[in-house]
Amino acid sequence: MKNIRKLLIALTLVMGVVFTSNAQAPYKNGIGASVGNMQALTFKTFAGNHFAFQLDLGTKFITTNGRFRNLNLSGVDVWALELNPNFIFEGHFAKGLYGLVGIGGSIGYSWNTLSYQGFFGVWHSRSDFGKCGANGIFGLEYKFNAPVALQFDFRPGYGCLFAENYDFHYFDWSVNLGVRYTF
Repeated sequence: MKNIRKLLIALTLVMGVVFTSNAQAPYKNGIGASVGNMQALTFKTFAGNHFAFQLDLGTKFITTNGRFRNLNLSGVDVWALELNPNFIFEGHFAKGLYGLVGIGGSIGYSWNTLSYQGFFGVWHSRSDFGKCGANGIFGLEYKFNAPVALQFDFRPGYGCLFAENYDFHYFDWSVNLGVRYTF
């Protein structure tokens, strides 16, 4: 119990020092949109000088063609509505240019249309799933002299679609370009 208290006190002190260092964050808050594999509304806030929290709410298209060849399925196309929070460390490279690295997760709702060749023709059905996952985030951000920031990022990760008696694990990735109004 004493070790846990010592660990919590040390963690609190470290976080206090980190959040009060003298370096400047590029901006305090930003709100905007991103396009790419995920079309989303995005919000980013700096909790310290280098640490940011980014929250994206949007849709993503996931294709699984070729993964079900043994079942003679022509493809499973999944749309996902997901919430993607990311914790980011952002460092300064040059005037206005920042590099970012972090971790995040995703949670959401997914639906698909399943098409397969049957004896009497092509059959279609719809299924609904939950979605969860974890991801890394790597990228660049450029803060203009105007209240605008442009972010390009790559998010490799793990995804899982699940239902009552079904789950599907896959490599979940996203490449995005976002623009934010900063304040």
